[in-house]
Amino acid sequence: MVATMTDRTIQYRDALREAMEEEMRNDERIFLMGEEVAEYNGAYKVSQGMLEEFGPRRIVDSPISETGFAGLGVGAAMYGLRPIIEFMSWSFCLVAADQILNNAPKMLYMSGGQFGCPAVFRGNNGAGGQLGSTHSWCVESLFSHVPGVKLAVPSTPRDAKGLLKAGIRDIDPFFNLESERMLGMGGRGDKDYSRYLHGGKWAPPENDPDFVIPLGQADIKKEGADCTIVTAGRPVHFALEAAEALEQEGIDVEVVDVRTYRPLDIETIAKSVRKTSYAVVVDQSWPFASVASEVATQIYEQCFDDLDNQVIRVNNDDIPAPYNRDREQDMLPNARKIVEAVRAVTYNA
Repeated sequence: MVATMTDRTIQYRDALREAMEEEMRNDERIFLMGEEVAEYNGAYKVSQGMLEEFGPRRIVDSPISETGFAGLGVGAAMYGLRPIIEFMSWSFCLVAADQILNNAPKMLYMSGGQFGCPAVFRGNNGAGGQLGSTHSWCVESLFSHVPGVKLAVPSTPRDAKGLLKAGIRDIDPFFNLESERMLGMGGRGDKDYSRYLHGGKWAPPENDPDFVIPLGQADIKKEGADCTIVTAGRPVHFALEAAEALEQEGIDVEVVDVRTYRPLDIETIAKSVRKTSYAVVVDQSWPFASVASEVATQIYEQCFDDLDNQVIRVNNDDIPAPYNRDREQDMLPNARKIVEAVRAVTYNA
């Protein structure tokens, strides 16, 4: 179903900003810190205008030191504040892995429940913008491996706002994996992204500060009967593009957007697979030890007797991200690969 003419028009980046602004107005403990978030209005203009409203004590430009400002965020959260730490790219967070993966997720457990680390870490994740191999990491498989974290990969402006607000309010460390390629998307008439959204769920409601999407609830982005495609984030749009092509061949797929990998809504996934009897799992990490591998395993555990074929995974190619535009697009889990996977799993190859 295409978004209706009454839908609100809003870009993905603006939905992220709305989420932060609304929560900061309601809770003075919340602050935003990162490279260029203040004076420059954000490297990708996600925080545009926030310095003027909240001032330099709550919108804080940091040095180019992820180790330093990520560690500051962990300490601030342990002390009772609610930091939002922006990484210009999740590729850069790896130098802060000790703070965000080895310390933040374990604080609640190691303190015997006395204090946790309710910090939000957000920024751009994945390839697609010709940024080279070291700037194109897809970190969901690495981060979702760690117990104690919540991890979201929103695919639409509605999900971007609702999930980020939920993460800001949560008691656990929250990772919001966005995409530089999705920041400008949104609104009516966006041919590449708005078609087929089940129920027209494209934009968040306007003037509703209580709008939140609970973590751990998957969303059926497109209903179908012949095969289930399970995915999240930018690959949701590759799956919807594949769905359009497959319809021309008489194959009606269902697209399940998991929205969060931690926690994972395996119940919604399993319900869809039991209906269609076929499953393709798509994610933008490398295939070895990918998120798709875990989701496929849980599908086998939950739906083994309901499957009429093996589960097929579609990932990035097992190579560093190329810089060349055409090679980079071919490396991603694109619509062509998804179409081929659905044909194969449904015996239409």
